[in-house]
Amino acid sequence: MSSQNSGDKNPDYVARGLKATIHNERTSEEAKESAAQRLEEMGAEVPSDFAASNDSSNSSGKGGQDGEEGLNSNQIRGYKATLARDNVSDEAKEHAKQVLEDNDAA
Repeated sequence: MSSQNSGDKNPDYVARGLKATIHNERTSEEAKESAAQRLEEMGAEVPSDFAASNDSSNSSGKGGQDGEEGLNSNQIRGYKATLARDNVSDEAKEHAKQVLEDNDAA
């Protein structure tokens, strides 16, 4: 799927498809992470059950105790990509900037 074509598609439908990818048990972890990254870039909410299961299996993130959430390197790259993209809303860019600052990854 080319990200070039997604400009002509309904963002709600794209987000639904990405969320379905995350919940599909036959989908690879790499595809699920890619879908989660695209949702973040779109400014859409990543399903909390994916974020929770992904954080618990990933030891490269910061935090992890007392409800703290750390970012892994893929998440950091995703937020930085959000800042660089022209077709991302100002609100999404502000959120990405705040998340990076909160995790000392700015």
